[in-house]
This record gives sequence, structure tokens and C-alpha cells, in this order.
Amino acid sequence: MIFVNIGLVLVVAAFAISLLRVVLGPSLADRAVAVDVCFFSVVAVFALLAARNELAAFADAVLIASLVGFLATVSLARLVSRGRR
Repeated sequence: MIFVNIGLVLVVAAFAISLLRVVLGPSLADRAVAVDVCFFSVVAVFALLAARNELAAFADAVLIASLVGFLATVSLARLVSRGRR
């Protein structure tokens, strides 16, 4: 239980730092990566809360959100690279 709480604190700290990078990021690529980290930080918070409270229903939501996040990451990478492979 204590390890989950420590994990929550670390993930929230990562979210805060990423949010700062979204605001202050010098380039589009920096902002895109920071938004991606923010999204997956929120997904990680949901996963850790599900583990702490033993909620199996959150596991499905975390899985779906992870898949959507992966697709968003691929799309952002394509956007930042301007379609080049």
C-alpha cells in the first residue's frame, strides 16, 4: 500500500513537471512529448488508484486509454515529423 502511495506521488510530480514543459516548451516537439507524458501520467494515476482500491473496472478503462494514447503518440510523431518516415 505504501509503495502505491509513493508511486502516486512520483507520477503526480512527473505530471506537474510535464505540464510546466507544455507551457514553457520552446518547440512543438517538446510540447507534443510533454502532452503525451501528461496523458500517460493520468492513466498511471488511474491504474495506481485501481490497484490501491482493488477496483477491477478501472483496469479496462486503463487498457483502453493506453491504446488510445498509443495511437495519439503515433499521430503526434507523424505530425511533428511532417509526414516524413
